[in-house]
Amino acid sequence: MSDDRDQGSGIRDQTTVLGCSGLRKSYWQGQVEVPVLTGVDLAIAAGEQVAVMGTSGAGKSTLLHCLGGLDRPDSGEISIVGEPVWSLSELARGRLRNRSLGFVYQFHHLLQEFTAAENVAMPLLIRRQERGAALAEAQHRLEEVGLGHRLTHRPGELSGGERQRAAIARALVTNPACVLMDEPTGNLDRHTAAQIQGLLGDLSAQHGTAFLVATHDPDFARRLGRTLQLVDGRLIEAPRNPL
Repeated sequence: MSDDRDQGSGIRDQTTVLGCSGLRKSYWQGQVEVPVLTGVDLAIAAGEQVAVMGTSGAGKSTLLHCLGGLDRPDSGEISIVGEPVWSLSELARGRLRNRSLGFVYQFHHLLQEFTAAENVAMPLLIRRQERGAALAEAQHRLEEVGLGHRLTHRPGELSGGERQRAAIARALVTNPACVLMDEPTGNLDRHTAAQIQGLLGDLSAQHGTAFLVATHDPDFARRLGRTLQLVDGRLIEAPRNPL
């Protein structure tokens, strides 16, 4: 059997939690077409930690938005845990995202008026899970990321690293197959960024969660299992360098 990690493999088999084949996306500036993704193939297996690097404007965020079912590609196939994303209804696509994907951004997007526990519980409350059970699961996730002592603190009372840890806990609270992260350490110092990367490794090992991380930070990328470069709208495998 060929390795799911081979670049260009695209959607492969049942071990792939997130995959795409021939993904294309362009934007229009007036009457001028600006290609962003020109044929992306990708397959991510359970538990993989994959970095996507590229220059500003290369299309990293566009790629994550398409893979997450937030932005419709012009062509190509996307599969999340075997489900063909863009053949689903909008309602079914939303349910698939809520069940199988987590999202973490450069800016944590925590709701200022809610506590850390309430913020983390929000995806479960949205799916109408009973509040007590949702908060209990949120507490468990916050304890996993080292914030068990910050349950009742609001975002303004947390440090930058703590807010990002809370955002990671929120992304994990639904037990997703894969978490998409867009510049998750962009606003953090190098020491805190290294702590976040170590946390991803621990969570991936414990739960088999896959992480796809768009980042400008080569040190952060090197600490993940695989690094891809987005060049001219396509993904190419980056050579592994020693830490």
